[in-house]
Amino acid sequence: MVVGRQKQVPTFGHHAHVSLFGAVNIHDGETVLHQTTAANAATFLDFLRMLKERYPDRLMVLVSDNVRIHHAKMVKEFLREEGQCFHFIYLPPYSPQLNPIERLWKWLKDTVIANVFHKDRNDIIQAITRFVNYIHERPEEVLQRLGCAG
Repeated sequence: MVVGRQKQVPTFGHHAHVSLFGAVNIHDGETVLHQTTAANAATFLDFLRMLKERYPDRLMVLVSDNVRIHHAKMVKEFLREEGQCFHFIYLPPYSPQLNPIERLWKWLKDTVIANVFHKDRNDIIQAITRFVNYIHERPEEVLQRLGCAG
């Protein structure tokens, strides 16, 4: 490294990203993740439908921030018509530390994103897929990292 010169880290673009919605079953550590190119009301609704299909006869308690897409008209209509299986706990603004899923996102970022060059979106998707496969095989570790197990 040349003294006086800042090291350059290549990137494939600042606006390319991958969005994830996620939930963890606190009883067994099973994770349900929905990967998408955009986080919006339609993709959030897809995630809720995915959860409802996975747990058809269960009441699901979802801890959520108050981001606008969670309160969108289409989401409210779905919850009014089909959402009896969901109970939302909405967190106060600017309090991600209160949401256990943020610990999973930090683990993902530390493992997949931090200090790693991804040449394109596909490369990131492959890295995320490896991480998801890893956590699906280790539900006990998921629960420990979320603070739900000893």
